Amino acid sequence: MDRHEIRLEWPTGRTRTLAVREDETVLEAAGRDGIGLPYGCRTGACGTCAGRLLEATGHESDDRTLDVDDAFAYRRCQRALKDRHRADGYVLLCVAEPRADCRLAVGPSVHTELVENPWK
Repeated sequence: MDRHEIRLEWPTGRTRTLAVREDETVLEAAGRDGIGLPYGCRTGACGTCAGRLLEATGHESDDRTLDVDDAFAYRRCQRALKDRHRADGYVLLCVAEPRADCRLAVGPSVHTELVENPWK
């Protein structure tokens, strides 16, 4: 089973790197390593666990930068994301299984980027 190196980056400057198997989600791997990430439904419906792809790299023979659909396979449909969110690199970590080494922006502020505040 392949593993991929996933670097989590918070807006505070904190970082953690995980080895994530291709049959587990980023959220599951973070939990295994004792890293708390926000989540809600665990089914791709609520968007609470959203991360944003900063960079993904393929195998050594393939040095091109990958997009979010190259970098992840999805256990379930990402119902909480619109096409424009996916095009901007957002990914739901509760249903995303890595296929490449990645850097991801994580934390509640990423979810805030997705949802307009109707009270502003």
